[in-house]
Amino acid sequence: IYKAFPGVLANNDVSISIQQGEVRAIIGENGAGKTTLMNILYGLYQPDAGKILVKGKEVRIPNARAAIALGIGMVHQHFKLVPSFTLAQNVVLGMEPHKLFLIDEKYVNRSVREISEQYGLPLEVDKPAINASVGEQQRAEIVKALYGGADILILDEPTAVLTDQESEELFTMLKGLTKQGKTILFISHKLREVLAASDNTTVMRQGKVIGTVKTAETESCQLAEMMVGRETVEGRIRADNVTVGKTVLGINRISVLDERNLRAVDHLSLSLHSGEVLGIAGVDGNGQEELTEAIMGLRPVIEGEILVNDVNIARDTTRRIRETGVAYIPSDRYRSGVAVDAYVWENMIAGDYYKSPLSGLFGLRADEINRAVNELIERFQVVTPGLKTQTGHLSGGNIQRLIVGRELGSEKASVVVASQPTRGIDIAGTEAIRKNLVD
Repeated sequence: IYKAFPGVLANNDVSISIQQGEVRAIIGENGAGKTTLMNILYGLYQPDAGKILVKGKEVRIPNARAAIALGIGMVHQHFKLVPSFTLAQNVVLGMEPHKLFLIDEKYVNRSVREISEQYGLPLEVDKPAINASVGEQQRAEIVKALYGGADILILDEPTAVLTDQESEELFTMLKGLTKQGKTILFISHKLREVLAASDNTTVMRQGKVIGTVKTAETESCQLAEMMVGRETVEGRIRADNVTVGKTVLGINRISVLDERNLRAVDHLSLSLHSGEVLGIAGVDGNGQEELTEAIMGLRPVIEGEILVNDVNIARDTTRRIRETGVAYIPSDRYRSGVAVDAYVWENMIAGDYYKSPLSGLFGLRADEINRAVNELIERFQVVTPGLKTQTGHLSGGNIQRLIVGRELGSEKASVVVASQPTRGIDIAGTEAIRKNLVD
């Protein structure tokens, strides 16, 4: 397969052969061409050259409907569910069973429940998608593919938003599917999962296949080296016994409510000192997100105070908080980190566009903006065809590098709030972001 986009050769002579009943991992750095290849298999992109054979026959896949007809289903990294529909309604969307010109809701619920039980993918069929957990939403996407008759299931970063327990449950379910003759392709950055769940692993780098190995005969360091083309840094990179300075962030007995008006943060206190990296750990959903949003002024603090350099910012606006010296890397890059329809240069200056030297008496100063943005792109290794590329067209990892560059590049921040800063990022990108934070 060959596939080129403006300024990028995404797939360069890619050839892969997959057996029925196999779990095949496709791994590689952000921008290696993995998702492009899967999108071609699912009919979302058309290859510039090459051919696809399904069960020995050459096929053409002009769109997703044709892929589904060939028994190929895909679960995207960012789920495609209608929030107000029930999980069952989402599963049958586009394939609704009718009774006298009306959709037969009872049959929908019964048939979806049957197929979910058949494949060991439990679903509360009448629960609205908006109220379902991330794990339930993902199961609904998988059941939808199976409802459409998929024999080959493509999963793009299936564990990017799952907890460790949900990830383990997912891979147990996938093993069950292969026993029933289904074939699984999954894209991942997490080598631990690749080693635990796949039969064979195909490594891609810069649009090419570097090699395919038997997973059971391979170690994570070998896969990492194939992915990045060099040895990677393992283990602890933070020096021990670091001398820390004065308190720059003081949180005193704050309480914060979640969307259900329940206390997600309950009288929490902590201190962060200059020169210190303070880790906050826990299973998703235990108040971490509400805490970071409260620090950034995105969620009201119902009691307590937040001091940045001895100034209480607990009830300030987000702009005011940022101006006191707080940088923010949000956990959801698409929802909170960037405007996906805006250009790369616009997102790069989103926090400072109104300040000198980017802005002057007569508006934005193009020369200063181009200089500053090009400097950040080079320093933080953001791969983009140009400054006037829509940000949503970049790979997820490059969007994350853009956000990190914008937040850490100014040198003005005395406090950095980094929520899941390396989520969905490849090995080289993770190394670079951690090093930036430590620096």
